[in-house]
Amino acid sequence: MFASLQALLWGTVAGSALLLGSGAAWWLKIPKVWVCAIMAFGAGVLVSALSFELVLEAFETGGLVATVAGVLVGAALYFSANRLLDWRTKKRPQSTVNAGDSESSGTALAVGALIDGIPESVALGLSVVTGASINPAMLIAIFISNVPEGLASTAAMKSAGRKGTSIVLLWGSITLASGLAAFFGALVMASMPEEVLAFATAVAAGGILTMIADTMIPEAYAVEHDFTGLLVTGGFLSAFVLHVLGG
Repeated sequence: MFASLQALLWGTVAGSALLLGSGAAWWLKIPKVWVCAIMAFGAGVLVSALSFELVLEAFETGGLVATVAGVLVGAALYFSANRLLDWRTKKRPQSTVNAGDSESSGTALAVGALIDGIPESVALGLSVVTGASINPAMLIAIFISNVPEGLASTAAMKSAGRKGTSIVLLWGSITLASGLAAFFGALVMASMPEEVLAFATAVAAGGILTMIADTMIPEAYAVEHDFTGLLVTGGFLSAFVLHVLGG
């Protein structure tokens, strides 16, 4: 039970980075160029995290089939949720289309944070059980990548006129869900077959990768243009160094 409570703590800490980024976007007047720069850097961190902390770990734990299946399911989940948001935006009156586009973009990032955050937190909880302590490289990578997700999403929803209370409730709920996912990951998933663990971990990777390609990099490129690639590379190398040092 102590391991599960420890997992709850660290899962909540990782998820709280979403609230940190959201608060910064709401209270500070951060230029869009900086928001997009952080988003591009965070995209690189996420690519590294999904490559070395999720996909590789899933493959080594449960094999190729479970890993491929999980990635495909994660991608399909995010794709379906994003299409649903697009459909709802198109159903709105024409006068609200521009605001709707901004809010849809912000909500898409929030959906991506939820889809990749839950399995990530489960994997974080499992690392407490299997390794007798938290995986520092994975924790830091998740924390760093969560900040720009909360930042960019809140900035988009704020520009669309969404109320601060609803944004706080949204990110607070996702943070709480992350902590609980880590708790149940340590409590329940540790007894599951390795293929199930690998599948759950790979679902996170699929959701992350689809979100990066559909939302984070296109929005960053629209502002940063040619600098986007350099920022993504910087984020990737930073997370890779953490992975190597932590391993």
